[in-house]
Formats: sequence, structure tokens, C-alpha cells
Amino acid sequence: MGYTKDQLLARLQELKIYFTCYDHPVVLTVEEQAKHVGHLGGALSKNLLLKDKKHRLYVISALAGTKVDMKILSQRLGLGKGGLRMAPEENLLEVLQVPLGCVTPFALINESASAVSLLLDQGFKSKQICYFHPLTNDVTIALSSSNLDKFLISFGKQPAYVDLEAAPAVGKDNPPDLAHLVPSGVPNSSEQPVENASHTNVPHHQNNVPKETEVKAIMTISKVQSKGAETSSKVDKPTTNTSVDKFVNDVFDIISPLLSEELKKLDIKKEELSSILDGLRGRADPDLKSIAMTLKNASYTNGFHAGFKTMLHRGLNG
Repeated sequence: MGYTKDQLLARLQELKIYFTCYDHPVVLTVEEQAKHVGHLGGALSKNLLLKDKKHRLYVISALAGTKVDMKILSQRLGLGKGGLRMAPEENLLEVLQVPLGCVTPFALINESASAVSLLLDQGFKSKQICYFHPLTNDVTIALSSSNLDKFLISFGKQPAYVDLEAAPAVGKDNPPDLAHLVPSGVPNSSEQPVENASHTNVPHHQNNVPKETEVKAIMTISKVQSKGAETSSKVDKPTTNTSVDKFVNDVFDIISPLLSEELKKLDIKKEELSSILDGLRGRADPDLKSIAMTLKNASYTNGFHAGFKTMLHRGLNG
């Protein structure tokens, strides 16, 4: 389960982010939303979930009046003219974990969306108040772009503001200006190619069929775990994985000073140095988190099997 509206709003309050909520009927378009909050003077946004040929996902968040040419944007990302298309509804539900009409930068807080790239309209920077749906399209919240940045940075997503109407030439002498925003990882998706699916945690022992006693024991343990998970889900809020985040932060705490020293030798200015380090962190963060989660899941799996075998042998012997 991903974040709910109430859990998201609670997270904003924890971060001391000022926002205002406006309830209204369910809306599916910016035009419908404008009927309820357009008169309040803030900047309405339109949000798209796009997909490239390698199944990488992009959330494009733009001002309602910004014209986004997908062919030009695709070229600027280095994907060719037809490299981008609208992502299917399955990706909304499985990756962003929101229904149709609820695409929003806020959905990127869900761990399933950690590998999704976010491109924000640079026009938001000039607006005092911006409007977004908080994971549900029967509510609109108003907040400043600086507070949106604060929210994104809180879970490791570096905001990237882009002139979405620009059309710079792309060619041999003009490399794609947005290529650094192409995600390096692929989110979990029902459309992910079978050959790329990971089977690390699925043991295959063709000639090792569990005995009846073991089957009963496994079923008992599964029921206990399911009951515990059900109880926990009623009281716990989903949060970013603290240990994984700490691991990633520790890695960058080690790498950043070393890289900084090397870059200083090249007479790179302090402002450029900071930008380079932030860009490196933004691109490497999803992959490091994915590796950390894989290792963590593997250790949990191995620990469970070891504990189960110990318990089973004790039970059979006594």
C-alpha cells in the first residue's frame, strides 16, 4: 500500500511545510479543477506520467498553460523523436500507486516510484502559490515551489526545474541538454520485460519437495505473519526505509569529500562543484537504494530460512 492523502498531509505537517487544502468534487482535468480553485489566484498544474522504450518512467509537472511537445522533450532527453509515450494506467496503480487523474509529484514519495524521474516546469519558480492534488483528485492543496522542493528533498528526490517549452537543437555538436534526467533504474511494473525480472529470492529445488510436517509448519508461520502484517498495517504509516536511506547517505558522505577534492584540482568553481555533486547524487540515489534494498531483502530471506530450519529441527527432535 502506498501513502494515503491523510498520511501525506501528516508528512507535510511533520516537515513544517505550510499548505492550504481545498475540498471539491472529483475532477479529471485541469479545466474541471479550475472551476473550483481557479479563482483563488494560484498556479494550476498539469501532470503526466510518460514512458520510454526501455520502460523508464517520467513524471512531467507543468503549469496548466505550458505547451509540452513530447517529440522535442524526447530528443532533449536523448531518446529520439518517438522515445516517449503516455504510460498505461497499470503504471499509475503499480508504481505511483494513484488512480487515473491523480498523477502528482507527491506520489514519488512511494518507494515503488523511487526510480521515476521528475521534470518540473521552471515556471513554478515565479509563482507564489502552486496547486497540486494530494494523491486524490477530490482535494487540491496550495503551497509554494520552495515548500514543494523541501518535501521532495526530504526523501532524496532532487528537484529538477526545466524550461519545458524550449526547443534547443540536438545533434552531433549539441548533445541532449536533459540527458542527465533520464532515470538509471526501472520501476517495478507489470510491463517490465520478463528477461529483466529478478528471481533472486525465489528458490527452485525440483527434487526437494517439503514433507507434510514442513508444509504444515510453513502454513502456520505464514498465517501468523499475515495476521501480524494485517494488524501492523492498521496502525503504521508507510515511511521511507530508514536503514536504506542511512546507507545511501553514508555512501555519499564518504564519496562527496573525495570527489570534491579531485574536482578542485580541475579549478572548478564552488558553485559548479555543488551543482555537480547534487546532480551525481540525484542520478545515483535510485540505484544505490535499489542495491541496498536487494541486499536487505536477501538477508531477511536467508535469516528467515535459517530460523525456520532451526525451529523445525527442534520441533521434530523434541
